[in-house]
Amino acid sequence: MQGVMGLGQAAAGLSQRTVLITGVSKGLGRALALELAKRGHSVIGCSRSQDKLNSLNSDLLSFDSSSSDKHFLLPADVRSDSSVQEFARVVVQTKGVPDIIVNNAGTINKNSKIWEVPPDEFDAVYETNVKGTVNILRHFIPLMIPSRKGVIVNMSSGWGRSGAALVAPYCASKWAIEGLTRSVAKELPEGMAIVALNPGVINTDMLASCFGDSASLYQTPDAWALKAATMILNLTAADNGASLTV
Repeated sequence: MQGVMGLGQAAAGLSQRTVLITGVSKGLGRALALELAKRGHSVIGCSRSQDKLNSLNSDLLSFDSSSSDKHFLLPADVRSDSSVQEFARVVVQTKGVPDIIVNNAGTINKNSKIWEVPPDEFDAVYETNVKGTVNILRHFIPLMIPSRKGVIVNMSSGWGRSGAALVAPYCASKWAIEGLTRSVAKELPEGMAIVALNPGVINTDMLASCFGDSASLYQTPDAWALKAATMILNLTAADNGASLTV
């Protein structure tokens, strides 16, 4: 992988990118969007909550109020193939094909042994974490192929490379993301890249659902985004198929 530059160098040395982030309205997605905007990049994002998108849009505009059309946020449900299909159509029509896609939307089950996890809760984890990622790939990869360029980041987890009690559905979904990423890497044309990225342990609502109050001992999403943005912006075709960690 390309060497990681300092923050100032990254902002000055990289051309402006258009970065699409799913699950952009909270947690890691929101923090990453704000950090990228701060560095002058264009953010495309989707979330199921219009209110949270409105709040994020106001914060994004605070970095460059003179360019109200620089960023593009739209409600969409990654679990729905038809919703993603329409999202892709509007994105390309309005902003063109993104340079980078970050499949960030995710959810976790309530701490429970696998035989105690309700079927609908298990399904919700898989529909968001796995099917949601596949829906984005299905509708955006064909748009990126003609130019034979573009980077896709599938958010994984340390629990996508190991196991943990009480979060088996989440672990299974992230193991699926690792395998999916390695397989799709073999299908992409030369010049493109797809990677699985373990963000590390971050103090988010999802972590709090597992760790309780001890989640506050870990780094904040804003602190994480400083490192993650630099890493993601420096990914190249040479990283195709890699399993990386921030």
